Amino acid sequence: MVKFVDTELKSIQREIIRMWTLVYDQMERAKQAVMEFDKNVAKQITIRERLVDAFELKIDSEIEDFIALYTPVAIDLRFVLAMLKINNDLERIGDYAYSIARFVNESDAAGLDKELTERLRMEEMFSTVLEMMTSLRQSLEEMNPAHAISVIAMDDTLDSLNAESNTILVEYAKKDLEAIPLLMGLGSTFRKLERTGDHLTNIAEEIVFFIDAKIIKHTGSQEQE
Repeated sequence: MVKFVDTELKSIQREIIRMWTLVYDQMERAKQAVMEFDKNVAKQITIRERLVDAFELKIDSEIEDFIALYTPVAIDLRFVLAMLKINNDLERIGDYAYSIARFVNESDAAGLDKELTERLRMEEMFSTVLEMMTSLRQSLEEMNPAHAISVIAMDDTLDSLNAESNTILVEYAKKDLEAIPLLMGLGSTFRKLERTGDHLTNIAEEIVFFIDAKIIKHTGSQEQE
């Protein structure tokens, strides 16, 4: 019985990794779609969005069935609950990639001002998100909470870049009023990437919780007080 339960848990983990790979690919394509303002790449993301949604439902169902059949306790229960939450966070990240792609698809602009994207440090914003995703996947595969904890600090970079982008976009809009629709889309993209960082922080906290049974949510704010 114990061996069978372990097999089921490993199966759930493999499904989460597959979901992770799919969502990572969506976000990587979103980066390409925006940086190159490539509508063909954006359309690929749109097409694959249904697959992300279907995967999330499939994993949710498998986890619910596992809980109902085996009533797990201790680390097994922490694991399946963490996988349930991680699955939902990954689906939300997939939604953000889809929304970014929709911005590119629906924009009338021919491309982006290279100087503007450099000032915004847009490539750094996307790269930080992708690096966080890579590190967290490694943490999950190796059951290493240290990798997860290191990712949490990276969210500060996303917060900072998002805050700085607002001033830069407003300054640009004052000089080019016709670019305002495009600038609004870029602002929305930065907010979605910042929110992606929040979801990745949630994932990091879940990984630490199920491995070490430690709750690290809100630790920073409590220390500041």
